[in-house]
Amino acid sequence: MNYANSLLKQTLDSLGWLFGIIFLGLFLDSSFFSENYIEHSQWINNILVLCVFMFLYYKGTSRVKEQLIYAFLIGIIGEHIFSLGFGMYTYRLQNIPHYVPFGHAVVFLGVYYFGRKPKVRSNQKAIELFLTIAISAYALFFLLFKNDIFGFVMTVLVFISLRKYPKERLFYLAMFAVVVCVEIVGTSFDCWVWPEIAFDTFEFLPSANPPSGICLFYYGLDRGTMSIYKRRHKETWKRFKSIRAIQTKK
Repeated sequence: MNYANSLLKQTLDSLGWLFGIIFLGLFLDSSFFSENYIEHSQWINNILVLCVFMFLYYKGTSRVKEQLIYAFLIGIIGEHIFSLGFGMYTYRLQNIPHYVPFGHAVVFLGVYYFGRKPKVRSNQKAIELFLTIAISAYALFFLLFKNDIFGFVMTVLVFISLRKYPKERLFYLAMFAVVVCVEIVGTSFDCWVWPEIAFDTFEFLPSANPPSGICLFYYGLDRGTMSIYKRRHKETWKRFKSIRAIQTKK
């Protein structure tokens, strides 16, 4: 197999750098790094993620640039609603780090690029099946061993919602996998914490730290970003859907 054109190579090209940024950035914001190396180190990750965002914006097409801005703005609104407003989770310094809204946009774009890779498209069904099994096993493990009822319920809702968007299933399943990585790394480094029950309010919904199905709320950002773009570019989106339909029939 030619590695240059392999599925592994194209996956690393689109998601490898993203996982690297996630790990490095959240480590720089971790309580360990702040206590042992640079106090109040969050500003380093703020600069790092902003630079990545600006690079992707500069290199992106007009569509990519527009979607990055939408994802960034929706990320700001969502963080204020769910973290500060509802107390759904709490950041280490009791704030909303500046890197977070930019990070939401970067994650969105990384998964978007992954879904557009030729080898990913040609192996779409197999990838979807693999991710479905892996996500189900992950949520079930958290339910059985961490009493994560909240996360399991959200995971079920994710799968139910995917029935409405079969052509975008790969994107959302890949997003779920990336968000799992973000949440596990972020909570392990104490960048943020989830309460023991949903929204620190609903006792009948015990939660793990992090809950397994939190990607359900990321979907709001994804759907919002795509919806705004579609509404602003109706004719372009119609042509895109026609091209995708032709490609699907081949």
